[in-house]
Amino acid sequence: MKVLIVHAHPEPTSLTRRLVAESVRTLQAQGHEVLQSDLYAMHWKAVFDAEDFPVRADPERLSFIAESGHAYANGGQTLDVATEQAKVLAADAVIFQFPLWWYGMPAIMKGWIDRVWAYGLAYGYKDGGNTYRYGDGAFKGKRALLAVAVGGPEKDYSPRGINGPLEQLLFPITHGTLYFPGFDVLPTHAVYDAGRMNAQGLVLAEAAWCARLETLFDDAPIPFRAQNGGDYPDRHVLAAHVAVGQTGLMAHIAETVSAPAESAVVCHIDAS
Repeated sequence: MKVLIVHAHPEPTSLTRRLVAESVRTLQAQGHEVLQSDLYAMHWKAVFDAEDFPVRADPERLSFIAESGHAYANGGQTLDVATEQAKVLAADAVIFQFPLWWYGMPAIMKGWIDRVWAYGLAYGYKDGGNTYRYGDGAFKGKRALLAVAVGGPEKDYSPRGINGPLEQLLFPITHGTLYFPGFDVLPTHAVYDAGRMNAQGLVLAEAAWCARLETLFDDAPIPFRAQNGGDYPDRHVLAAHVAVGQTGLMAHIAETVSAPAESAVVCHIDAS
């Protein structure tokens, strides 16, 4: 299998970067081919603007949807964007590794999404408008996983925690950014207290992440409701008989997803 790791942290000794290194070691040991997009090392252009469209369909007014579709369909994208799209399309799974900054991904990673998720690829697939979304689309059959380093304690992100449940904070990413274009999205892997972790904590965090990677292609995805599976008769709103009495984000998840199974594989972790 091919696995793409998209990661964003400028500090080589950070927890995020240590876990990225563990990703590469573990996945290669499993026999997978690993691709990487180290966004800071790449000096990724995070701003989505007119420079993304060297040959404009309409030089008078910038319409991002129209220009994105025109560039994607006609081979007019910038080389960096086309290269990243090729990585995603080649991958069987994509792992996003990043620190939680202000309840979301770093701006450089959001900019990667903004530029790489082109019209005709991640949305407007097959020129079908909203036909292929939320369970369908160009990335259907691929897996996606968020691996997030969280500075605060886990209780702050518990169901009644002051910051709100992590799965709801990340819903715009898991459900919107990833499930929308068709990925099977796995339950997020979070490491809490990242800013106060001692050496032993780092070893344990690496071991837990190694074990999680062993089941990358076995874990059940989050059971988001598919747009075209019958729960949304008009492709917009849940049917009256679905999730009765529920509103908000969690109504769009069919059932409580079980925790990933623990791996029996012993991971080699260098504590030095």
